[in-house]
Amino acid sequence: MQGGEEGGDWTDAMRAGDFTRAWHITDRDLPELCRAAPDKYAGPRHLQRIWRGEPLAGRRVLVRCYHGLGDTIQFARFLPALGEIAAELIVWCQPELLPLMQAVASGRVVPLHDGTPDVAFDVDIEIMEIPHAIRADADLVGMRQPYLRLPTTSTASSAIARDRLAVGLVWEVGNWDKRRAVPPDQLAMLNIGGVALYSLQLGGGTAAAQIGALDISTSDLTALAQRICELDLVITVDTMVAHLAGALGRPCWVMLHADCDWRWPLTGERSIWYPSLRLFHQPEPGDWSSVVIEVRAALMAARG
Repeated sequence: MQGGEEGGDWTDAMRAGDFTRAWHITDRDLPELCRAAPDKYAGPRHLQRIWRGEPLAGRRVLVRCYHGLGDTIQFARFLPALGEIAAELIVWCQPELLPLMQAVASGRVVPLHDGTPDVAFDVDIEIMEIPHAIRADADLVGMRQPYLRLPTTSTASSAIARDRLAVGLVWEVGNWDKRRAVPPDQLAMLNIGGVALYSLQLGGGTAAAQIGALDISTSDLTALAQRICELDLVITVDTMVAHLAGALGRPCWVMLHADCDWRWPLTGERSIWYPSLRLFHQPEPGDWSSVVIEVRAALMAARG
């Protein structure tokens, strides 16, 4: 599964939660994708097609986490199911995720780096290809309980207010997708009585001050997970933080642009992937004002 390369029909099936149809489409397209893709392990990592239909049962399986941090977090839910059929499971993932992934992976977790892995394996698969390979259905995709948990060494932050609704904010993903950027001045509308705002936005110090949010951002993902767990609510655009909050089972509101990614439905407030998330959609491309107004009303109701 590589970000919708399988075509619009696949995207529609994934949005609708029709996973049987999605895997049928991927089965149909897999041979051609394997022929058209670069040789295995050649070319840019995000374009490499690692799994080519080889059997996984009873074998030493290396899981390569070649996409983004949010992708790894979202698809980590399938690692226990893969571990049940593999003779051995080795997860080669982003170093910053190692402490969190240890809890969900039913095998070894080793840090991803450039070059070849330093472990022996029989077959490899990209983490986003696991649900296709194991024929995941809605029951396996749907999250019954949080699958990430904090390491026991995590410590609480004293910066979070306990007398008001503590809300963390993330308003952009970076220069690679400007559609996911909410102008910080609009988020100042969320600075209301009974609510304490905190910025989880890396490098957002100046904008955080404009919003009226205390900057508690960190590049340490374990510390970030701890802070998310201390907050009452996270409000974010579609980024890794949404997946981290959802995998931890924490309340999170996600502000989505009009042509949102295939992971999210085009309408409605709920996602099969994360029951603790609430979705807020742009009514028209570029209209963040309507989204923020809706979020503000919901926040006023949530503060009591």
